[in-house]
Amino acid sequence: MAEVFSIPLRVYIEDTDAGGIVYYVNYLKYMERARTEFMRSLGYDKPAMPQQGLLLVVHSAEIQYRRSALLDDALRVTAAIGKLGRAAVTFEQKIWRDDEIICEGVVKVACVADGSRRPCALPESIHTALKAVN
Repeated sequence: MAEVFSIPLRVYIEDTDAGGIVYYVNYLKYMERARTEFMRSLGYDKPAMPQQGLLLVVHSAEIQYRRSALLDDALRVTAAIGKLGRAAVTFEQKIWRDDEIICEGVVKVACVADGSRRPCALPESIHTALKAVN
């Protein structure tokens, strides 16, 4: 079973519409934060590896909204590895309010060459670190 990483978040007014409901795209931002902190916990603090000429970019995202998050809600955002390939990793992510999943998604992140933006293999060190928590 893949290790599940989580971070706490609070919904601020800047995240909401006039009715105090979180604007739909902000759920993707919350998921991005969880993936970033997940990678940081493994020792990788940047989505780019300029010394190697590589970038980690979102290839695709599928998201399902179940309930609305509201102004001042305390949320928990999780990230776990769903699939690990040579050039990409797929994260399974959930956003929780208390014990209820309010949003879930699958986000595929690919490794690409900085100049050409063409797919390339994940660096061995990153692949090994991700495999260890998968």
